[in-house]
Amino acid sequence: MSEPDILVAGETLIDFLPNRPGSLREVETFTRRPGGAPANVAVGLATLAETPWFWTRVGDDPFGDDLVETLVGHGLPDEFVERDPETKTTLAFVSHDEHADREFSFYRDGTADTRMEPGTIDDALLERVSWVHLGGVTLASEPSRAATLDLAARASERDCTVSFDPNARPELWDDRAEFERLVGEALGHVDVLKATPDDLAEAGIDGDGADLARAACKRGPHTTLLTLGGEGALAVATEEAPWEGKATHSGYRVEPVDTTGAGDAFTAGAIAALAGGDGLAEALAFANAVAATTTTAEGAMTALPDRERVERVRGGTPDDE
Repeated sequence: MSEPDILVAGETLIDFLPNRPGSLREVETFTRRPGGAPANVAVGLATLAETPWFWTRVGDDPFGDDLVETLVGHGLPDEFVERDPETKTTLAFVSHDEHADREFSFYRDGTADTRMEPGTIDDALLERVSWVHLGGVTLASEPSRAATLDLAARASERDCTVSFDPNARPELWDDRAEFERLVGEALGHVDVLKATPDDLAEAGIDGDGADLARAACKRGPHTTLLTLGGEGALAVATEEAPWEGKATHSGYRVEPVDTTGAGDAFTAGAIAALAGGDGLAEALAFANAVAATTTTAEGAMTALPDRERVERVRGGTPDDE
């Protein structure tokens, strides 16, 4: 097996998924599943046969034991899967409405993924990979904030393609302005931004459709991938990008069971496609198919599909321009 060419970094946690729609106050029974946006992306890439390095930090507790076993079971190398003996693993309780859309309540005060240290990934590894993916949740707490920004800066300096998902979670931030400031700082090192309109609104970036994606590109990235839920996705790239300047895809019709992790599945599909040399339109089509397939089963990481399942969902010719 060849050494991974992609590095993903960020939180791994436990999602508690409700047994029925309703608010957390109403739901009494939950099912435990592994999660965390970067962890989902890393496992998604491995499931798509593009196994990355994964840097994360979990507690030295039973939840951490389960997460490490899950990551390794999906074929991820454990060299940068850290255990923190002094604290616990993050928990996230999820609530669903009747459309399978979800909200989160985090138990993350001083937990392991808030304690990632700058410099853990050395420059030698960054010289050997071509792509580094980061998420916004680790920006909410120190020292993981500094670790994330440091990794983004050093990866950019070494000509890695740096991708970033702001993954706005207002419940993690006491000050929206602080989120906006830190996302802006991160975007100065980012090449490919994956976001929702809500993510960008929280980050102080306004607009609609392609205009919103172009506004995001003005903050630093040469490419913005904008996911639009059931309406699919669009992408805009500047002249600095190594692929064409615009693409859209209307998505695939499926019966959603759980949308948790669909955005992360999209990110994994997009990275796999773009890092593999596909153009922007093909990458959107593939990423949308990965995301759509994921929503047909419960959980985030546990629902991530392999390429065979994705191709079954794709079926006909995708819409693009």
